[in-house]
Amino acid sequence: MFTLQRIESSTQEIRKSRFLAIAGPVEDEQSAKAFLAAHADPAANHNCWAWRVGQNYRFSDDGEPGGTAGKPILSAIDGQSLDRVAVVVTRWFGGILLGSGGLVRAYGGTAALCLRAAEKIELVERQRAEIACDFADLALIRARLAARGVTTAAETFTDTGSVLSVEIPQNAVDEVSALVSDLSRGKALLKLCD
Repeated sequence: MFTLQRIESSTQEIRKSRFLAIAGPVEDEQSAKAFLAAHADPAANHNCWAWRVGQNYRFSDDGEPGGTAGKPILSAIDGQSLDRVAVVVTRWFGGILLGSGGLVRAYGGTAALCLRAAEKIELVERQRAEIACDFADLALIRARLAARGVTTAAETFTDTGSVLSVEIPQNAVDEVSALVSDLSRGKALLKLCD
């Protein structure tokens, strides 16, 4: 699965109607709603949208005939194996009716055009953990963790060392646990969270 690196946009004109697709990464339903609110144009005729975050998804035809806008946008997201993505396709009506098939192609096509051009990054599931280590081992453990794609979210200090709150790529948990144990000669402890 992939998500988008940043917000992207694409426009196209179809039979005198102008379509603008804006797509971006989102973390959850609240950030998807905020993205949609920030990028919809109240002066436009229609602001149709879709978003997906894991198994959760929503879409809206915003006044277009049912099934002609939101579902094709969601299909464009799913067709490119994207997750944690929201897309708004805004239409300024040009005076020519497109019909149901034309609307499906216009909304889905504009969304797909935008998503194809967007820079994507792989979504890596991460496991939260805590690592308690002595001051003597801290610098080496920090350096080696960074080289393995482990991010440090927080650090607290104790009388004898530090507790690192980290996020480990899911497929590297066992490797990182062994690494921490080896680097500290068995003294540092890695504890998985939830």
